[in-house]
Amino acid sequence: MNDIARYLLRLDDLCPTMEGARWQRFFDLIEEFELEPILAVVPDNRDPDLDQAPADPAFWSRLRALEAKGAAIALHGLHHQPLMHGRSLLPLHRETEFAGASLAEQREWIHAGLELLRAQQLHPSLWVAPRHGFDRNTLKALRAEGIDLLSDGFARRPYLRGGLTWLPQQLWGPVEKRTGLWTICLHPNTETEAQVKDLRSFLAVHAGEFVSVERALISFPPRPYGRGDWFEERWALGRRRLSRIAKILRK
Repeated sequence: MNDIARYLLRLDDLCPTMEGARWQRFFDLIEEFELEPILAVVPDNRDPDLDQAPADPAFWSRLRALEAKGAAIALHGLHHQPLMHGRSLLPLHRETEFAGASLAEQREWIHAGLELLRAQQLHPSLWVAPRHGFDRNTLKALRAEGIDLLSDGFARRPYLRGGLTWLPQQLWGPVEKRTGLWTICLHPNTETEAQVKDLRSFLAVHAGEFVSVERALISFPPRPYGRGDWFEERWALGRRRLSRIAKILRK
């Protein structure tokens, strides 16, 4: 058992029309601290919220350069449009892109997304569901398309569930931990300057504790999904629901 905390950085909603200056802040941090993050890429964005700027002609070459330096490319849906209303394995949102769609539809969408990324000479190796929305059909479709790793869940170390390895993603900002593997998920399009400053301060102290996906799986070998993982997941979901209710009551 690894008794030292390790961290993964995950950046979501990457696409050619993201706001360039906001993305540059994270690009600079990746280079400065020699990070090997998870880059969750939308292959064919149709979400107007992600249309922040004209398409950047250098976007794909930048991703290729980051992948060559150790970043892991993740398939982040296909169009990033939450048009489905199925129940996700992690019930965080009611509207999703994948949960509730048939197995055939999901496999078609995943296949199309993978082909688009590969056409850009990228090598997607894991899945990141938009809005945490995925179900058992998603897991079957991913396996059928050769993807056996996803970033999601609330345990403190990787586990095996539904035929895939789950790399937990529990944080939406830097938090110091004592043990376990912790994925910090950030969205370059919406992070404030204060949030970027917090990340830089955290990296100045803890950069040596950030790992790549490959290193994470070596340091924390996946184990079967168990009762302890289930309780951690329920506890985390309950806390998020209470937090949302508190925000509503404060308005």
